[in-house]
Amino acid sequence: MSDQIKHECGIALIRLLKPLDYYQEEYGTPLYGLNKLQLLLQKQRNRGQDGAGIATIKLDPIPGARFISRKRSNSTNYLKDLFDGVFEHFKDLSPEHKADGNWLKNNKPYTGEVLMGHLRYGTHGVNTIETCHPFLRQNNWITRNLVLAGNFNLTNVDELFTELIELGQFPKEVSDTVTVMEKIGHFLDAEVQYLFEHYKMHGYSNREITEAIMENIDLQRVLSRACKKFDGGYVMTGMLGHGDAFVIRDPNGIRPAYYFQDDEVVAVASERPALMTAFKKRIKMIKEIPRGYALIIKKNGTVLEVPFTQQKEKKGCSFERIYFSRGSDRDIYTERKKLGELLAAPVLKAVNYDFENTVFSYVPNTAESAFFGFMEGIESELDKIKTQQILQLNNQGSTEEITRILRQNARFEKLVVKDEKIRTFIADDASRDEMVAHVYDVTYGIVKNEIDTLVLLDDSIVRGTTLRDSIITIVSRLFPKKIIVVSSAPQIRYPDCYGIDMSVLKEFVAFQALVSLLKESGQDYLLNETYDKCIAQKDKPKDQIKNEVSALYDLFPYEVISDRIADMVTPEGIKPEIQVIYQTVEDLRSACPDRGDWYFSGEYPTAGGNAVVNKAFVNFMEGKVVRAY
Repeated sequence: MSDQIKHECGIALIRLLKPLDYYQEEYGTPLYGLNKLQLLLQKQRNRGQDGAGIATIKLDPIPGARFISRKRSNSTNYLKDLFDGVFEHFKDLSPEHKADGNWLKNNKPYTGEVLMGHLRYGTHGVNTIETCHPFLRQNNWITRNLVLAGNFNLTNVDELFTELIELGQFPKEVSDTVTVMEKIGHFLDAEVQYLFEHYKMHGYSNREITEAIMENIDLQRVLSRACKKFDGGYVMTGMLGHGDAFVIRDPNGIRPAYYFQDDEVVAVASERPALMTAFKKRIKMIKEIPRGYALIIKKNGTVLEVPFTQQKEKKGCSFERIYFSRGSDRDIYTERKKLGELLAAPVLKAVNYDFENTVFSYVPNTAESAFFGFMEGIESELDKIKTQQILQLNNQGSTEEITRILRQNARFEKLVVKDEKIRTFIADDASRDEMVAHVYDVTYGIVKNEIDTLVLLDDSIVRGTTLRDSIITIVSRLFPKKIIVVSSAPQIRYPDCYGIDMSVLKEFVAFQALVSLLKESGQDYLLNETYDKCIAQKDKPKDQIKNEVSALYDLFPYEVISDRIADMVTPEGIKPEIQVIYQTVEDLRSACPDRGDWYFSGEYPTAGGNAVVNKAFVNFMEGKVVRAY
C-alpha cells in the first residue's frame, strides 16, 4: 500500500492443559507457553507497531501469592523490550531451577498456565504505556479479577458509557477499552454475587462458596448480558482471576480470530498462519471462531464454543484480505491473486493490447501477491490472442509465422524498489520533502523513452499523496509515454469505524475527487443539502439512519471519479499522461466472497456505521478534522 494506514490490532491466547513439568519433559522447558506466546506475537507483528503487552494467570494459587503478571511496552523495539523484561526473571537461575516447572510457578512471575498477548495499532489518540493492552480490573475476590485485551472499535462508546453511569459506576475515562472492560466486569460481578447468594442460602461456607463459584460461573450468560448493545467490529479475549478464559467475536465476523486445541494446549490468534507456524499444525487443525460466538476455556480445561449474541450476515473486513493480514495464509494469498487477475482485462483494454510497448510492474511490497495473479491474467489474455492469430492462419502459416506468434510475451519487470525509511534532519520543508519523496527508487534502462506505457499495480490508493509526491514523480524519470496506476482495491469512499484509521472524509482522494466534480458541474449546493440531511438524522435511532453521502457518489460514473483522481495525483510539471484504474466492487466481491466492503460501497454491517459516515460528512462541512465516532 503506497499510503500507510493504521489498522486492526493482534491478539493471542494460550491455555496450557498440562502442568509445567510436562512441557519440560516433552519440549525441554517449562517455559513452553511463554516461548509460544512470543512466537505468536512475533508472527503477527504486522498487526501492531505501537506497542505490545502480555499477561499470565497461575491456576490454583495459595492465598497471598501473586497469581496475575502483566507487562507492556511502547518502546521502538516493543517486542524485544517486552520479552527482554519478562525473561530477565529467569536469566540467572540455576539449571535445576530453570528445569523445575513447579518451582518456577511458585517463585517466578509469568509462569501461569493461562497466557494472553496483544499487539497494538493505535487508531486514535496518544500512544502511551497506559493505552497498551492487556487491561486489568482487580479485586480481592479471585473470580472478579478480569484481564482484557482486544482488536476492536465500537461505534457507540458514548451510549455504553452512559449506561455505566446509570448503573452507578464512575469510569476513569471515556474509551472503548475501559468501557468494554467495565461493562463485562459489571456483569461478572453480578454473576459472582448471584452465585454467592445462591450457595450461601444452601449452607455453604465462604471458602466452599469461592470454590463453587469458580466451577460454576456462566461466562456465556455474562458475555450475552454485557455485549447486548455492542455495535462495531471486535475480537476480545479475557481471563478471569481463577483461570477461566474467553474469546468473543462480533456477530458479523468483522474482525478475524482462529484457534486450535489438542490434549496439550488451546491457542487463539488473529491470523491462522501464526498458529500453524508456532505450533506446527496443518491447516485442517485450525478453526475459525464463528461470528457471534464465544470460545470459553474453563478452569478445568473444558473448551466450549457457544453463541453469546445473535449471529448476523458474514461481513469480514475485506482489507484483511487485501492488505492487513500476512499473505502466508492460503486463502488470503489466493484471493489477492484473484484480485490481480480480474484487473487484466480492463488494463489490456486501456493499453489497446499493445504488449510490445507496455511494461507491467507493481508497487512493493504488499501488492506482490496481487501482481502474481495479474501476471496470470495477462498471460491468459495473451494466450487467447495467440490462439486466435494461429487459427486465422487457417493451417497455411509457416513455421516462422507460428514461432513469431508464440514468442509474443508480456513485459513483466520489477521497476519500483522501496528503500529503507529515510530519516532527515534538514530544517527547511522543501528539502525535507525532496528527501522523503525518495523512499522509492526505480530500475533504469528498461522502459523505452517516450514509447512505452508503464502499468503499476498497487493494492489500494487511500489518500494519493505518496502516489503523487513519490511514486509517480520517481517513475516519470524513466520517461514513459504514459503511466497507468492500477489499484487492486476499489475506490475508498467512506470512513471505517471498526478498527482502521480511516475516519476523516477529506483525507480520501476519492472524496476529494467527488467534491471537485460537484463544484465543476455546478452541483456543489448538494453538499449543503446533504449536510442538512445528516443533521436531521442526528437524533434518530441508529437503526433508522441511512447513509446520506452515497447519493452524491451516484451522480458520477465510477470511471469519471477515477479520471478525476488521476488528475489529482498527477505531479505538476511531469510529461507522461496519468491514468488510474480501480478494481470494481463487483469484482472485489467475486475475489473475496462474504467480505465486508463498507469503505468501498457504503453498505455498513451495523446500525452505527451509517451514523458514523453522516457524522464524518458533518465534520467535513464544519471543517473539523476529528474522529467520527
